[in-house]
This record gives sequence, structure tokens and C-alpha cells, in this order.
Amino acid sequence: MDAPDPEARRYAPRNPRRAAGETGLRPRQAKKAATRSRVLDAARELFDTQGYQGTTIREIARGAGVSVGSVFTSFSSKGEILSQVMEERVEGLYAELDRVAPHLRGSTVDRLRSIHAILIAFEAPRTKLFLSHIAAAYDWTLPPTARPFGRNERVRALLLDTLKQGVANGDVDPDADLAGFVELVIGAFAWIYQLAITEGADAQALTEAMDRRLALLADGFRARRA
Repeated sequence: MDAPDPEARRYAPRNPRRAAGETGLRPRQAKKAATRSRVLDAARELFDTQGYQGTTIREIARGAGVSVGSVFTSFSSKGEILSQVMEERVEGLYAELDRVAPHLRGSTVDRLRSIHAILIAFEAPRTKLFLSHIAAAYDWTLPPTARPFGRNERVRALLLDTLKQGVANGDVDPDADLAGFVELVIGAFAWIYQLAITEGADAQALTEAMDRRLALLADGFRARRA
């Protein structure tokens, strides 16, 4: 089971499916839900310590105390397991972003910096798990049910809305390829995490690195003055 992550307490997931006791479920459903929960708990720890490529379904099953076949009754692949692990973690993050986003002030690049500071702070207690999430994005065998890094529609929508607001405020070029810049921002965010591997960068260093990259990207979408 997870040790508490002090920095992430306010982001604690709130998933009724994993509430204590799985109340209201029939015995067979409750057993399946309990197995699913154990698989996700075991997988979370393994992805956080051994990485995506270094973790096998067999190890996840062993860690959960179930058979390999039992794992496949709930999940079609390792990638789908990781996707669910990450999805359950970010429920609290979504709530925080929804709360903060309407109150962000400053230029478009300042608002983008604030958003990414929140994202980096959220992932800080489990940076290696997030690196596993990024690594899975390059697994060409993933089934359609998996949602690796880069396919998060809520984060994409938030970034796009921020750029659109910048157009309305006059500091983003209305002719800029906003969807293209969202792709560039997501790519820059993923790439800064190589600093966590090569230099042991912490959340502050990663935030500063992302700030610099956003400043460079802003030169491309900034409104041109006549």
C-alpha cells in the first residue's frame, strides 16, 4: 500500500468505486472489485519503483496476490492498468485545476506557468510513476482502451482555453495555430522530465525549466504589434 504523500494530500483521489467495503455490491461483484483494487495498488508501487518497461503482468499479479488470469479479467493490458492507476490519481488534481483556473491572472504565458506549476507539484511525490506514464506513450502495442500521457483531454482543453483567452485579451496572435501550440506545450512538459533522470531535478528545478520553455514558446504565439 502507498505511504502517505504529504505534498499530495489535497489532491487525494475521491473514487467511490474504491470506497471501503464496496458497499452495495453483490458478493461476486465485490470480489472482482477487491481484486481490481489490489491489482491497481500493486501496479502503482511497481511502476513507481521499476518503471513501465521493467514491470510485468506476472509481477503485478504476484504483488496483488492474485493469478495472472485474474488480472486479465479486469484489464486487457499493462498499459490499461497504468492508465487506470493514473486516472484514479488525478481526480483530485482536476478539482484543483477547476478551482484555480478561473482565478488565474497575468499574461497568457504567466497563466500557463501557473498551470504547469500545479501539475509539477502534483507529480512531485511520485516522479518515477509519472515517468512510467510518459514512457507508456511510446508503447505502440497499447490498446485503444489505454490512455497514456498526452491523451488527457481535460488538460488539453484547459491549455487550449487558456490560449483562446489570450486571443480575447489581445496577447495571443489570433492567427496562431493554437492546437499546434498545445501539442508543443505538452511535448515540452514531457521533455523537462528527462532532467529528473539526468540531473535529479526536483519540483522547483522542473518548474523553472518549464517556465523557460514556455517563454520561448510564447515568442511564437504572442500577438504582433503594428
